[in-house]
Amino acid sequence: MEKLTIKLNNPDGLHARPAAIFIQVASKYTSDLEIEAHGVTVNGKSIIGIMSLGAFHGEEITLIAKGQDEKQMIQELKNLIENQFEGY
Repeated sequence: MEKLTIKLNNPDGLHARPAAIFIQVASKYTSDLEIEAHGVTVNGKSIIGIMSLGAFHGEEITLIAKGQDEKQMIQELKNLIENQFEGY
């Protein structure tokens, strides 16, 4: 299991376009992914789950990956968030 807590610095947080990009990247991997925010945990590959979190700019989320490629998944998602979803 790989776990990472990270701050959302992009202006929109995990809403609409950023959520769609996040899922596109996460879905490349076979590992399971959960996202935790505000005490709620959702499937990290579900647009409805991610949108229901209401994770805004400046808030922290925790990514929890489990599976064969968990390290690579967490690293790419970390890069995605740190680069404010640019270049994807």
